[in-house]
Amino acid sequence: MKILIIGCGRVGSRLARRLATQGHQVAIVDNTREAFLRLGPSFGGKTYQGSGLDHDVLERAGAQSADMGITVTGGDNRNLMIAQLLQHKYGVARNIARLHDPVRAKIFHDMGIETVCTTTIVEGLLESFVNTGHFPSLPNE
Repeated sequence: MKILIIGCGRVGSRLARRLATQGHQVAIVDNTREAFLRLGPSFGGKTYQGSGLDHDVLERAGAQSADMGITVTGGDNRNLMIAQLLQHKYGVARNIARLHDPVRAKIFHDMGIETVCTTTIVEGLLESFVNTGHFPSLPNE
């Protein structure tokens, strides 16, 4: 699968490494070149420096042929705008935007953007811990 990840912070870099190791074709975009150091020397994907809102950067990164877009930058608004851009301009069928605001996550989910809301995920994990005394199994690295 061709996967385009926007944002090479902690989440984006870890996800990019894992998916590339599984054999996916991964391209990752970030504003700062130094962010790519998080990927390590054995990263098997491609890196593109620039804004995920820049059409030239997205096209160099292969947005027009991506099967999935994942936006994990630091800002909810930016993640939503990039996910919409990938969906509407480049025809990327599946787009996932990481958000912190649960209200915004629901609105955009209803508009066809898959959302992962860190606030509700952490809330659910903590509730599970309170009710069962342990966390569900999570991937470790």
